[in-house]
Amino acid sequence: MATARPCRERTATARRGMTLHELFNPFIRTAVLVPVSLLPILNPIANTPLFVTMLGQADDRMVRRVSRLVAVNCFVMIVAAILLGAHVLGFFGVSLPIVRVGGGLLVAAAGWRLLGDRDADSVRHEVVAAYGADMSEDELQARSFYPISFPLTVGPGTLSASITIGTGSPARALDWFFSIAGAAVGAALTAIAIFLCYRYSGRLIRVLGTLGTVVLRRLSAFILLCIGVEIVWDGIEGLLSQAGLLPALPLGS
Repeated sequence: MATARPCRERTATARRGMTLHELFNPFIRTAVLVPVSLLPILNPIANTPLFVTMLGQADDRMVRRVSRLVAVNCFVMIVAAILLGAHVLGFFGVSLPIVRVGGGLLVAAAGWRLLGDRDADSVRHEVVAAYGADMSEDELQARSFYPISFPLTVGPGTLSASITIGTGSPARALDWFFSIAGAAVGAALTAIAIFLCYRYSGRLIRVLGTLGTVVLRRLSAFILLCIGVEIVWDGIEGLLSQAGLLPALPLGS
């Protein structure tokens, strides 16, 4: 009996350790999965020329405020897409491929306009006037959301990927809680990366110089156009798959 009791205690301890590992595994997995999956789509470094263009000659205080608001907006949108995205789409009867087609067209149109803009200085002056130092907090929040937070930073591709991550959450309540907590941490890390890239975007642009900035801005616009076309194509493939004209696509495609 004396030998059996330590054996049972070791077995109970091993079970507790295994349970703890199983509980934290969804947390760690989603905390790493969110930034690893979303940052290549967000690509805030490539967005810095567009961010600087939209702010024009705004002072350092304004850049810091807008960068902070954009980071908060992106965090909220990513977490909301992970938590509620699939449920909202299901409620309105909108499928994920439809979101990709519509959002991809929006992104492609934005990239086309930026790519074909031959009067960037006039646009810049208009944006500078809109982002004046006397802008109220409500106006600042509204303009930092559209178009900087959406669709420039968090676009349809990011939202689609976030919704896909949300659909992969565990079914068990406790595992779901730890998975969502990990997703919130991952979204916070992603938002911090966005803030740092936008906060110090001016330094990057100064290093590049005028010519380098123009080249990078045009290149970013072209990449934005290509991303939009790719999102549209992914949506079309999803629609064809739903219609039975193509093999079923994986969930994360």
